[in-house]
Amino acid sequence: MSYLAIKAWHLIWMVCWFAGLFYLPRLYVYHAMCEPADERGRQRFKIMESKLYWGITTPAAILTLFFGFWLLYSGAWSAYSSMGWLHTKLALIALLVGYHIWCGKILFDFKSEKNTKHHVWFRWFNEAPVIVLVSVILLASLKPF
Repeated sequence: MSYLAIKAWHLIWMVCWFAGLFYLPRLYVYHAMCEPADERGRQRFKIMESKLYWGITTPAAILTLFFGFWLLYSGAWSAYSSMGWLHTKLALIALLVGYHIWCGKILFDFKSEKNTKHHVWFRWFNEAPVIVLVSVILLASLKPF
């Protein structure tokens, strides 16, 4: 597979991963707002969150990382390893993987009725991937250092 094809697949899966990371915390906002007496609503959110996390977001994350490492192996590392922007980008991706795992922990908390966070907390939590996305795109596009 050509370098550009690998890059295209990396970007396609990255968009899918971020779509999940943007939507999942938004579901957590609405789930946290759900009234305790609304058992049917809470169960619906649990199903939606689980399907999004395990059926879309996690596979997209795995494929993004797979194609990203393939890009590094196919020449990006030898071309850019001495440049700071790549190391910064990789550090941000590591943080994003941690955020993804944190989303899974929150999923488990909601599933086991142990969530203690307010919907406002989830509104702020939802902004983190936006900051990472903007930073990674600027780093990869501008290669500033």
